[in-house]
Amino acid sequence: ANNSMGIVFWTFFLVVLPVLQSAKILTVCLIGGSHYLLLDEISHNLHQQGHDVHMLLHKLLLLPGFSYTARADSYKRSTWSLGEKYINEYNDWFLEQQTQFLLGRESFNGFLNFMRHLSFQCDKLLGDKEIITSLQKEQFDITILDAFNPCSFILAHKLGITFAFYPGPLNGPLSITLPSPVSYVPVFSSQLSDHMNLWGRAKNFFYSLLSPIAERHLESGPPSGGLNELHQGAELWAFNTDFSLEYPQPLMPYAVLVGGLLDKVAKPLEQELELWISSFGETGFIVVSLGSMVSSVSVDPLLVELVAGFSMIPQGVLWRYDSHKWPSHLNRPPNLKLLNWLPINDLLGHKKVRLFITHGGQNSLLQVVYHAVPVLGVPLFGDQFDNLVRAETKGLGLTINPKHITRELLRTTIQSLIQDLRFKSSALSLSRIHRSHPIPPALRFTQWVEHILNSGGGAHLKPVSLTQPWYQRYLLDLVLLFCLALFGPAVLCWTLCRTKNNTDKHKKTQ
Repeated sequence: ANNSMGIVFWTFFLVVLPVLQSAKILTVCLIGGSHYLLLDEISHNLHQQGHDVHMLLHKLLLLPGFSYTARADSYKRSTWSLGEKYINEYNDWFLEQQTQFLLGRESFNGFLNFMRHLSFQCDKLLGDKEIITSLQKEQFDITILDAFNPCSFILAHKLGITFAFYPGPLNGPLSITLPSPVSYVPVFSSQLSDHMNLWGRAKNFFYSLLSPIAERHLESGPPSGGLNELHQGAELWAFNTDFSLEYPQPLMPYAVLVGGLLDKVAKPLEQELELWISSFGETGFIVVSLGSMVSSVSVDPLLVELVAGFSMIPQGVLWRYDSHKWPSHLNRPPNLKLLNWLPINDLLGHKKVRLFITHGGQNSLLQVVYHAVPVLGVPLFGDQFDNLVRAETKGLGLTINPKHITRELLRTTIQSLIQDLRFKSSALSLSRIHRSHPIPPALRFTQWVEHILNSGGGAHLKPVSLTQPWYQRYLLDLVLLFCLALFGPAVLCWTLCRTKNNTDKHKKTQ
């Protein structure tokens, strides 16, 4: 009996010990705003599970009301910055870009300029011997990256660390070799749904041909060279999404969906804000936020139309807006309240919220799905256009391009979204799907990271196709063989017959 108990004890010890071991984990956040909010939540969750977590944080974009304050009893962090002068220059550049976005002039060239800024920042970071040396001394087991910034991959590679990735939705701008049939999986930036007619499929096919060209263009400049190899070296791809928002499509074993990391039960609001909301009775209120990167509307005609449109509706309007940048010549209607920072999650969970006006960032859409709130999308740049196409397809809301906004269009669209119960019904349905996953997203992500750590990497999740030459992956060598087998004899016969005819003709002439 004692021997049996001993065997059980040691079996339990050997099985459970790897799970209980604390890993040294580096998280890398080189972009601010909502990217930081996600990495902060990931880092905190891993710390709460007993891991030794250290974040490298680049303090770049500081917006009114935004805070990088560390949580009590949480992970460690090292901050890095290029200095106040560069930050001010970068913010001035981004404000100019913001103006172009609000005018509906989002362009690939603007994206390239943004990548050049990231390249400059990366050169400075990788050249900072003090930071690199201190990170190398830590000997981390794994690093978790924000895959949007190519520098994160290069840093992990330089440190010689196994890396997991944390990008946004599926089918983004990164090439990660997911199976994506163009007949029903929209290519990034195509702004198509999964239900495509003939012309839609033709457009999607055309975009699929352009996509590799754009990727090569991005990789042609430092520090992005060789990104495909770094992508393929990833042990895990964890996506900030789930199938409440995504179109159903095939996935690889190394791709996992963990959307909803910022989901939280709403907390009571401050008394002053609650009293303001109560003053509108059952008509309720609307929340307006164009993302953590946009603190104000710098296009005066657009701002005038927005304010005029808001003044025409009975609901209260809470708008995240840098009040110091409000034009002195523009009066605010009584139903409009500006705040430098909004408790978005608590407002979306309020019983009197009626609508969320958003730029269409992935975090924002996941939060409205969680709280079952219809959306009015105003996409500005990047993946926001595709995100809002998905939201519209799912019945969650409607979209207006910023360059098409007029006061009357804004008023009628808001009224439709609030009065047409189909939008609220769709939001409730999507919320049920999102909330009913058997494992919460934070635990799901942590378990996958621990699986990679305990299994010695993610090689068992990767198919051979990742290392196959492109012509083998698409069976072009087999097609060539079939062509030779089918047409080779015919060509040979034709050649022999022609040679014989020529010989006969030659004999006759003699």
